[in-house]
Amino acid sequence: MTVAVVLFTSDLRTHDHPPLHAAVAAADEVVPLFVHDPGIRDAGFAVPNREAFLADCLADLDASLRGTGGRLVLRSGPVVPEVCAVAAESGATQVYMAAGVTGYAHRREQRLRDALRRQGVTLRVYEGVVTAVAPGAVTPAGSDHYAVFTPYFRRWSQEPLRAPLPAPRTVRVPDRVHGEALPSRSLMSGVSPGLLTGGETEGRERLARWCGADLTRYEERHDDLAGDATSRLSPHLHFGSISPVELIHRARGRGGPGAEAFVRQVCWRDFHHQVLAARPDTARHDYRPRHDSWRTEKDAAQDIAAWRDGRTGYPVVDAAMRQLRHEGWMHNRARLLAASFLTKSLYVDWRIGARHFLALLVDGDVVNNQLNWQWVAGTGTDTRPHRVLNPVRQGKRYDPDGGYVHRWVPELAGVAADTVHEPWRLLPDQRAALDYPAPLVDLADGLARFKHARGRD
Repeated sequence: MTVAVVLFTSDLRTHDHPPLHAAVAAADEVVPLFVHDPGIRDAGFAVPNREAFLADCLADLDASLRGTGGRLVLRSGPVVPEVCAVAAESGATQVYMAAGVTGYAHRREQRLRDALRRQGVTLRVYEGVVTAVAPGAVTPAGSDHYAVFTPYFRRWSQEPLRAPLPAPRTVRVPDRVHGEALPSRSLMSGVSPGLLTGGETEGRERLARWCGADLTRYEERHDDLAGDATSRLSPHLHFGSISPVELIHRARGRGGPGAEAFVRQVCWRDFHHQVLAARPDTARHDYRPRHDSWRTEKDAAQDIAAWRDGRTGYPVVDAAMRQLRHEGWMHNRARLLAASFLTKSLYVDWRIGARHFLALLVDGDVVNNQLNWQWVAGTGTDTRPHRVLNPVRQGKRYDPDGGYVHRWVPELAGVAADTVHEPWRLLPDQRAALDYPAPLVDLADGLARFKHARGRD
């Protein structure tokens, strides 16, 4: 009787799961295992919104496995000794898992490989599970990664994708291996009230609904703040409750400009993964240092607090920050505007903003969060590092009827669309009647400060 262990990490699904598929084919019995890693908590990544979504994902994964005759085994503790213990208890000779990208994931994988080898157990690691195209699979001449998105996208688009794998029909788990009770979202505090439901079942249903209703219009509507026409699949990609490979196949199967634009956005995710895999230090340090003397958290404390609370006086920025607090999620265009305002208008270190996003975003991860913040701050891969997104112009362009602002900034619910992005233009008595702050900073002053700091006067 052969036994294998499948270690789930950021791949909480049964469909299109190469390690699970290979383990079921190779062994008589399989132990599907998830380890609650205290290293994640100690690093500050185990925040309420992601823990709640994770609980949903684990419960759904367990239910899916029980539908095949199996179950999910949950353990808590350092990953390496816990996996080794489960391998010993079950008599497993193979452990299967998806490849990680971060420096932490790489170190964990190597420690696990070494420890299992001492037990006579082989670790098998699979690429193309967390991402569609593995980091390092496509590289430019003379470098280990692409530093600019467009040439990466051209090469990435030519890369053949494997066919999505079906979920296993049967998973036999040895009775002798026991786990802990699964966590429950209902027992957690500090969760955003509008947080989406997690899990593969929900993710696949959302994907099917969105592909049927909104994919064809994605190119024209993905920046529409009030229309909310994006897929909202980013949390499911983060936790791996849907497969990026299957997602791309589904989109390309529909075809058209909307599908092409959507696949391009999925490619951005792979692009950032290959950057971080080659440059792990960019989780904390600038990819392209500009030698900024950012305002410190102490010096800018009041401005940072107003930004976090959605009280900057710039309606579209405030709407974005309030959506983040309520839903644990934010529209992509809104993320760009909120980040640009903090870094370019207030000239606050991007790491302060990135930390706040990570504290609330259900899809927050060290790859996309950090590298997107650097892109906006002009210290990352953006080929136009000095671009500044004007929140008034952007609000008028992407929220022309004011629907997004009216939803998230109720103080301005009665303000007409032609004024809602510039409430300071109201008559003095109208302005005084609003419980809404004056602008935190003059945009021209902020731009001048930013240009001076970057040596571009």
